[in-house]
Amino acid sequence: MTPLHALFDGRLPKLAMFDLDGTLVDSVPDLAAAVDRMLVRLGRAPAGVERVRLWVGNGARVLVRRALAGDLDHQGVDAAEAEAALALFMDAYADSHGLTRVYPGVPETLDWLREREVALALITNKPSRFLPELLADKGLDGYFRWIVGGDTLPQQKPDPAALFWVMAQAGVLAEEALFVGDSRNDVLAARAAGVACVALSYGYNHGRPIAEEGPALVLDALSALVDPTPGLR
Repeated sequence: MTPLHALFDGRLPKLAMFDLDGTLVDSVPDLAAAVDRMLVRLGRAPAGVERVRLWVGNGARVLVRRALAGDLDHQGVDAAEAEAALALFMDAYADSHGLTRVYPGVPETLDWLREREVALALITNKPSRFLPELLADKGLDGYFRWIVGGDTLPQQKPDPAALFWVMAQAGVLAEEALFVGDSRNDVLAARAAGVACVALSYGYNHGRPIAEEGPALVLDALSALVDPTPGLR
């Protein structure tokens, strides 16, 4: 029995929803490059990959505000300055996917689920304009029947609205669905939607261990979800 079967009393879920950044792909190198180009155009020092890695997870607008603040706490950032910087960031990131890498085991796991007729969806806080090209470039297009970007609905994760919307489209109940992510936002969204949550230990959770957020299961590789002999924690 796989860990996925164990989560659903020996069955498989009817729907599996996935986060993108930090879950399926490591996009921080490209995000950091775009942030640094934005900062340099504003006459500021670049932030670098490791700092940006701590800031991602809440969408482009919050990432830009954190970059301007130089910290997770961005309350003091001027709104007009943030909007101007966001435009620079969006322009810089538009063609910046060359450094993004798909995590090991991701295509194989998505194939395994699709072969067993588990419906797949993508729910990310990344702006939707970047998704078609990014997914196609990384060979992940065609897997997901439903795709929700950070601006598809008025709400973003940790709000559960996107999960509820996808479940309604799929015609499944919360107990028949799974959400896979890597951050506190993902765990909170799944919990609010009443959906089982599996979290990946390698993603972006602002420098904190994802196990602290209390997901149903923490894995070190996505493929362990469907491996009959995984290393569980």
